[in-house]
Amino acid sequence: MTVDQQTATGITLTEAAAHKVQALLEADGTPDLLLRISVAPGGCSGLRYQLALDDRELDGDVVTDHFGTKVVTDKMSLPYLMGATIDFADTIEQQGFTIDNPNATNSCACGDSFQ
Repeated sequence: MTVDQQTATGITLTEAAAHKVQALLEADGTPDLLLRISVAPGGCSGLRYQLALDDRELDGDVVTDHFGTKVVTDKMSLPYLMGATIDFADTIEQQGFTIDNPNATNSCACGDSFQ
C-alpha cells in the first residue's frame, strides 16, 4: 500500500483509493468531480461514514489533493476523521473502500458505522 503524505486535514487517501476514484470518474464521464468524505448520525454505532462524488465545494470545506484526486471534507466531520486512512481493496476476500480511523472507539461488524 502506497500512502500519500498526510495533509493538513489529517486524512490520508492511499494511491489505490485515489486511482479507484479516478477510474470511477472516467467511466462515468465526470472527471471533474470531487470525493466528499464525511460522517453523519446513524448506523448501529452512532456515526456513519459517507463517501460520495460531488461537483461542488461548500463554504467551509477543506479541499486536498491525493495522487491527483481532490478530496473534500466539511469542517463538522473533520475532527472525527483526523488521522483516518481511506484505502481500496480488490481481492478475492474483499472489494471496496475501507476506512482505518484511529478516532473510532467502537465500530460495527460492517465497518460503515463507528463511535
